[in-house]
Amino acid sequence: MIWIDYLIFAIYMVGILSIGYYHFRRNKSEEDYYVGSRNIPPTALGLSIVATDVGGGFSIGLGGVGFLMGLSGSWLLFTGLVGAWFTAVFVIPRIKGPDLDQKMLTYPDFLRFRFDNRVALVAAIVSAIGYLMFTGSQIRAGATLASETIFRELPMGLDPLRFSLYAMAFIIIVYTVMGGIKAVIYTDFVQWLILLFGLIVLALPLAIRSVGGWGELRATLPPEFFSLTNIDAVTFINWMVAIIPIWLVGMTLYQRMYACKGVREGRKAWYIAGFFEYPIMAFMGVLLGMCARALYPELVGVEGGEELGMPRLINEVLPIGVTGVVIAAYFSAIMSTADSCLVASSGNIVGDFLHRYFIKNASERALIRWSQGVTFVLGLIAVAYAVRFGTVIEGVLDAYGFMVAGLFVPTLGAFFWRRSTSTGALVGILVGGGVTQLLPLIRPLMSTGMDAFFFGLGLTPVVYGMSLSALSFVIVSLLTRPSADQIVAPVRKDDSQDDTPA
Repeated sequence: MIWIDYLIFAIYMVGILSIGYYHFRRNKSEEDYYVGSRNIPPTALGLSIVATDVGGGFSIGLGGVGFLMGLSGSWLLFTGLVGAWFTAVFVIPRIKGPDLDQKMLTYPDFLRFRFDNRVALVAAIVSAIGYLMFTGSQIRAGATLASETIFRELPMGLDPLRFSLYAMAFIIIVYTVMGGIKAVIYTDFVQWLILLFGLIVLALPLAIRSVGGWGELRATLPPEFFSLTNIDAVTFINWMVAIIPIWLVGMTLYQRMYACKGVREGRKAWYIAGFFEYPIMAFMGVLLGMCARALYPELVGVEGGEELGMPRLINEVLPIGVTGVVIAAYFSAIMSTADSCLVASSGNIVGDFLHRYFIKNASERALIRWSQGVTFVLGLIAVAYAVRFGTVIEGVLDAYGFMVAGLFVPTLGAFFWRRSTSTGALVGILVGGGVTQLLPLIRPLMSTGMDAFFFGLGLTPVVYGMSLSALSFVIVSLLTRPSADQIVAPVRKDDSQDDTPA
């Protein structure tokens, strides 16, 4: 990078912070800060959804799986298509009625409506920690990109990765603290357009040309890299189990369901998101990773090298001026996810815990200040988490697994099973989450037979945690009765809102 690339990047970041400040001045209530007054247009919402889900973790991570396995890495984002369209068809028609009636702000608000305060509080804790972990993975993604581009050469022996991590954290935290969900959604919309332009028009064509053309890419890489079957069944199952359920329990996604005006707008937004996830972003990311492998074979076998190839390609292959645009595009994706996850975690802490139990009588202005303060503190904690894992995709899957293992089955029951009870949901969350987190910790103490049973197939602990969550949830729900204030019937589909004017 030279001075013009740095200038482009700096102008972009100043622009993003300015949008955050603009919405900082306009936010008047907790509803403004967390759900955008429930009137966000579906196109902006749809691109915000895909920007949040793909973001930095999957942008950098997709390049990594493309580097390791070729086109079959695109199955990682096929999960997004399935999850988004399932939500559009089955969930949104069931959530908008209760949302508009109850004025929900968070995912646990739905569980409180369907079950009780105990379930909502436990879910809020799990969701807040999970999204804090996810924010850390996005900060790590930004640091990985910055350390190979903007801060690759630093004076006084400073470590590029560590310096980049703190620099990215500062930008993401300050911007998110100021703007809330409106700043997140509207800048996501702009950022995703920049990312698509940077990838489709600039990065991918120039990367393929640098390799020597498509024919040279095929000649350089192993033949299986150009097949969609170069993936083992265990990896495919682990991806599906860890990622698809997040569409039903993700706080960032519920905030966007609440932010849309009605069912018709919500469905349109989720269909847009699914299409952009797969095939567009899925194949774009893995193709860039494949080009990076062809250009930098020395990274093969290096720990974490698969995720360094694409940032290095951007820095070394693209022409002057274009580098700054494409790097800004990738930082767009990273910020799109990090800011949403930080707001989600903050919403769980403030909306589901502090406001409900400790600051019940706080004014709207005081609640915004509490929200901003909590967001800042959580951002600092996320930085500490960002240091602890090896690759970005590892951090993403770790966060997803933590959330879905216990939350998915009880949430599914809340929507679709009449006999669900709050006690069953509570036990299901605790068992599923507990098993998933404890299995890796107690593995050294297991007998050979136990180790072979749980880990011999290579399945993620989430599979076992979710299975036991389902078993305990069903059994306990059948053995207990709904509490007096519990909504007994599952949430019914409301097709009448499909006629809501756009």
